[in-house]
Amino acid sequence: MLLTTRGGASFTVTLANEAATERLMVDVAAALEPGDLVTLSGDLGAGKTTFARALIRYLAGDATVEVPSPTFTFVQAYELPRFALVHADLYRLSSTAELAELGFDDLPEGAVVLMEWPDRAAGFLPPDRLDIAFTLAPALGPEVRNVRCVGYGAFAPRAERIAQIRAFLDEAGFTEARRVRMQGDASTRIFERLTQDGETVVLMNAPRRPDGPPVRDGKPYSAIAHLAEDVVPYVALAGGLRALGLSAPEILHADIDHGLLVMEDFGDHRVVSGNPPEPIEDCYATAIDLLAALHGWDLPEKLPVTAELDYYLPPYDIGAYLIEAELLLDWYLVCAEAEAGDAERAAFVALWRKALVPAMDAPPTWTLRDYHSPNLLWLEQRADLARVGILDFQDALIGPAAYDVASLLQDARVDVPEAMEMALLGRYVRTRLSKNENFDTGAFTLVYATLAAQRATKILGIFARLDRRDGKSQYLHHMPRLWNYLQRSLAHPALAALKAWYDENVPAPDGL
Repeated sequence: MLLTTRGGASFTVTLANEAATERLMVDVAAALEPGDLVTLSGDLGAGKTTFARALIRYLAGDATVEVPSPTFTFVQAYELPRFALVHADLYRLSSTAELAELGFDDLPEGAVVLMEWPDRAAGFLPPDRLDIAFTLAPALGPEVRNVRCVGYGAFAPRAERIAQIRAFLDEAGFTEARRVRMQGDASTRIFERLTQDGETVVLMNAPRRPDGPPVRDGKPYSAIAHLAEDVVPYVALAGGLRALGLSAPEILHADIDHGLLVMEDFGDHRVVSGNPPEPIEDCYATAIDLLAALHGWDLPEKLPVTAELDYYLPPYDIGAYLIEAELLLDWYLVCAEAEAGDAERAAFVALWRKALVPAMDAPPTWTLRDYHSPNLLWLEQRADLARVGILDFQDALIGPAAYDVASLLQDARVDVPEAMEMALLGRYVRTRLSKNENFDTGAFTLVYATLAAQRATKILGIFARLDRRDGKSQYLHHMPRLWNYLQRSLAHPALAALKAWYDENVPAPDGL
């Protein structure tokens, strides 16, 4: 049962056996993020340490990890794959003055804290936390526990989410499924692989995106750039791509209102290999053939979602292109301590507005916008174009074909050698010409170079933002690659004026 409480949200559950306790533990583990505090309340023997031990082993991915009770040591630290974790037991704490001596002021950055007996720290607990209170239920059986989970402060919506996901999984028939969090992307969505009865599926947890602050004409960035706010576009495009015989995940169960999907699992066979990853040429060739085929078809702007709901793909308009490009000014240049003044900004926007005219005039098609190696899987058992599994398309728009070609051939996370880029670009053009003798190669090549430059510009800004705002510094090592792609694209003669602006105002990333 989900309730709203003063300062938070709560739900209650009765744990009838060890399997039920395991499910709750996994539900909580799936919701944890670096820096969280989880307090475990209840009498002696109620199950706090048992729960904590199971949670630590689950997060470690190793059921044999030794997890001693910290009753006498007070604090026990663990380095786990997703984050550091500190298990604290305050039972023997004689006064709150001892809290500082336990080292809570020197915890590893981003550590999750599991704290037993939080009442010993009353008045010193932060406002944002999850409390899990265990109560013995002897009338129901010696192993039965009643549990009340309360999310306080910023944890309140996440506590509510834990209950929603559990209800969704039960309804979808995955009550007993083992949940393993998958490697995430740069978005706020969370993916888990569910395993039950020897079969695997994927859970997408994508709550509705909240509007950010207005940045232009009273609209937030997401509205101007036409970013998906819920799972409706994903469901629509998945169905649309599958109707064309392409491999998008089948949606097996959906709660569209709450942003929860259970969908087909394509596995882990990527279109790149090695470390650092390199393109697998045959996979990339099939991926480019898929685009050439898709862009030759007559594609609708309206797609069904449910029997009562249709989705209309927005246009890739000039406002979206420009707000994306301006991320370079707002984040990359600021981080590089080379901020553009009003005159430089105005010139930048004017140059891009002019350069984008051919893209705006290009024949429209579906622009998936994230068609690159992290979102493509290789399905060897399928045939022809269906061997490419497409994962990410919720931000798709009606726009020029060249954008997705550039997204693939100038992959932000993988070095695509220029010779391979040109060979696959030629392959795409030849295929389009074989189906349409009026295909304008020169016009397409210009739009390709323009949108490759626009995309590199945007992603330089995004990766700088991920580092500066979100603390995700791992994206910075992609900067030199993006810079090289940008220089490659700006070399097109039609972009000479833009190139001159970049040469004068944009420093290369560190290391170049």
